[in-house]
Amino acid sequence: MTPLRTPFDNSYSRLPEHFYSRQAPARVPNPRLIRVNAALAEELGVDVEWLASPEGVAVWAGNVVPEGAEPIAQAYAGHQYGGWVPQLGDGRAILLGEVVDAKGRRRDIQLKGSGQTVFSRAGDGKAALGPVLREYLVSEAMTALGVPSTRALAAVTTGEEVYRETPLPGAVFTRVAASHIRVGTFQYFAAREDTEALRTLADHVIARHYPECAQAESPTLALLEAVIAAQADLVARWLALGFIHGVMNTDNVAISGETIDYGPCAFMDNFHPQCVFSAIDRNARYAWGNQPTICQWNLTRFAETLLPLLAEDADAAIALAEGALSGFGGRFQSRYLAGFRAKLGLPGKDGAEFIEATLRTLAEQEVDFTLFFRHLTRIAAGENAEALVALFAKADAAESWLADWRKVADPVGQRDAMRAANPILIPRNHRIEQAIQGALGGDFAPFHRLVDALATPYTENPEYSDLELAPLPHERVRRTFCGT
Repeated sequence: MTPLRTPFDNSYSRLPEHFYSRQAPARVPNPRLIRVNAALAEELGVDVEWLASPEGVAVWAGNVVPEGAEPIAQAYAGHQYGGWVPQLGDGRAILLGEVVDAKGRRRDIQLKGSGQTVFSRAGDGKAALGPVLREYLVSEAMTALGVPSTRALAAVTTGEEVYRETPLPGAVFTRVAASHIRVGTFQYFAAREDTEALRTLADHVIARHYPECAQAESPTLALLEAVIAAQADLVARWLALGFIHGVMNTDNVAISGETIDYGPCAFMDNFHPQCVFSAIDRNARYAWGNQPTICQWNLTRFAETLLPLLAEDADAAIALAEGALSGFGGRFQSRYLAGFRAKLGLPGKDGAEFIEATLRTLAEQEVDFTLFFRHLTRIAAGENAEALVALFAKADAAESWLADWRKVADPVGQRDAMRAANPILIPRNHRIEQAIQGALGGDFAPFHRLVDALATPYTENPEYSDLELAPLPHERVRRTFCGT
């Protein structure tokens, strides 16, 4: 049986060797399959039966390198919580290689948790079971929600323990991405004043992700503008879903515009613009409402790396970069307002004041973000407002807001837009935690059920109605953690 109908074609490993380190994944003692993503496997040209077979599991665990793969650990740097780190790199991930899928898209296949590399610093390069399950759940949910994201192809346990605060079961996650090139990849070469490498990397990214930029008068400037637009659109989508990435370091910003590196990520329950979950984000740098500002900060760091390529004259290069960056605010605001107009059923292109007033009310009343818009969509469909009013701390505040909403909204005309913008299901933190705790005890049924439910987040399904509910007080998750 042929494991890959589509052969590997590894363009990144054809770049100069100081872009990466050749590195085989570490072997593990007793790999066992948790789950495979059959639909994604079909897209990639991976035989689904082989993927789930012992031979396939050996590949996704790192015990066997498939034919045509060229395993590498990529080099990059980054700003982590605002602090500069000149060398990071894939410390617990191995890029097996690239395939061109059924739609002609080039996709990376990477093993995460596959052992030490030259970039591991003092780490073990391993992944614990919990973070693997979290990334599988959230990355696939984000895709179903319509947000550009890396994907989950497979997850396996390794039969060994990894040590964090306590011993935990080990696992390996097979991640698929448009690429794993980051802002931090450009920063790595900029910090070394390696202009030739920057030019090579920029040309590679243009060819791979933004081929239309090659025809521009200045391909590098066009690349910068394209990445700015992609990131502005992405973060606007995050905010409309109440998603908090949790670790928006420059090494976690994909040049492709995909959401990448689901560490201490979370979806809000009760709305507040300063909501943060990451246990290490003590100053709320990456809170829900701070994400647009941080995104622009990260893009400014990206622009800095491109200055030698934008113009020979430093002042001219800076002027070009600043001009491109000045477009971020308008692009983001346009997408942000469009997202919330759809959620609220507002017609036309206005509504900014009402949107902000709505969010202030939700924060003051400690209203569950997803359920609020879920019940509002039901009201637009003709149901009564009882369930929405019950979400508010004070019923009169809900009635007052509803009266204002009815003056500006067009629930009949915008009903389809509301349904498409307001998911019924999100991967709630307490449900993810329940799935992880079940798996740690040997019961993967809650994990599989959650994956299945989140595949259709906008579809009414009574079988999964319990997954819509907000957490009870004792179920609430207040802190999330990185997997390192």
